[in-house]
Amino acid sequence: MRLTEPRTYRWSREEFHQMSDLGWFDEKRVELIDGEIIEMPVAKPPHVTALSLAEEALRATFGTGFWIRTQAPLNLGPESEPEPDLSVVPGGPRDYPQHPTTALLVVEVSDTTLYLDRTRKAPLYARSGLADYWIVNLVDRQLEVHRNPVADSSAPSGFRYADVTILGPGDFVSPLAAPTARVAVADLLP
Repeated sequence: MRLTEPRTYRWSREEFHQMSDLGWFDEKRVELIDGEIIEMPVAKPPHVTALSLAEEALRATFGTGFWIRTQAPLNLGPESEPEPDLSVVPGGPRDYPQHPTTALLVVEVSDTTLYLDRTRKAPLYARSGLADYWIVNLVDRQLEVHRNPVADSSAPSGFRYADVTILGPGDFVSPLAAPTARVAVADLLP
């Protein structure tokens, strides 16, 4: 008798889309992260408010010529299709017949998902080469700015951000893709 260890099955983006087409995820918010299907919690009022505030701030910061995508998928490989709360890509909707494979800035608004956004999404975004990743941390009322993705065999996904800066409500941040702009952290918090 041959003994084998139990294994976790990793879903592909293609299988994930097929399951969605079959109605498996009707009435559910799910994301594919490193082959795992993760059900996301319902957004609470502070999350919705912060999401709208961050979207307004990014529209003012980037202006025309950039698409500020709200809770829309990014194609980050054959086993990952996260839906960040906000992502900024150059151009407009007609420039992307498929989901973008990168972004200039990715923003997650975090309250109940803070652990996931730090431990699963940050390494995934770093592995995908996303240079600017922000977490609007509603729990601690701060902005976590993650930059400089580097390989790290001890990190999930084999990558992490080398630079993490914590900013409070009185601070300002400049997106890497708009270095002369200043975004008030207070403008991102409800």
